[in-house]
Amino acid sequence: MEFIKTDLEGVILIRPKVFNDSRGFFLESYSKTKFKEGGIETTFTQDNHSRSQSSGVIRGLHFQVPPLAQTKLIRATKGAIYDVVVDIRATSATYGKWLGFELSEENFHLLYVPHGFAHGFCTLRENSEVQYKVDNPYAPEYEGGIRWDDPDLKIEWPVQNPQLSEKDKTLPFFRDFSNPFQ
Repeated sequence: MEFIKTDLEGVILIRPKVFNDSRGFFLESYSKTKFKEGGIETTFTQDNHSRSQSSGVIRGLHFQVPPLAQTKLIRATKGAIYDVVVDIRATSATYGKWLGFELSEENFHLLYVPHGFAHGFCTLRENSEVQYKVDNPYAPEYEGGIRWDDPDLKIEWPVQNPQLSEKDKTLPFFRDFSNPFQ
């Protein structure tokens, strides 16, 4: 496995070693030992799986606040997504900065997103599926979010008119959200 540090401290792109042959492929998507060697010692407690029927679906930007903030390990197991992380750690040198990554069934990349980041993704193909691990359970009373089209963040999404949940349509703008990551 290759662990690639990004410009946002703590966010790591992971390229697993993939073994292909005439039967298909094999890879380790998670190894506690290899992750520790790569600087990741998170204990994951829950696996999630989402499927989006259409291309152009945006889910996010979401996060959970302390004490149940979530670290995520994200992977597109079918189709492809444009995955976005935004630094919402108020004391960070990269506060308000974002990065985007293409995760797909072909490139097998995983993205490690620690506490203190808002996260979302846009499906690039129909019937895209995303699987991700988290280190704390989903807790609606601790969830928060930021609008996908925030004018201050200026995220370069690959879609103009995405399909959104009703909840995501009403998320606050970056300048208006109550930041728990002080």
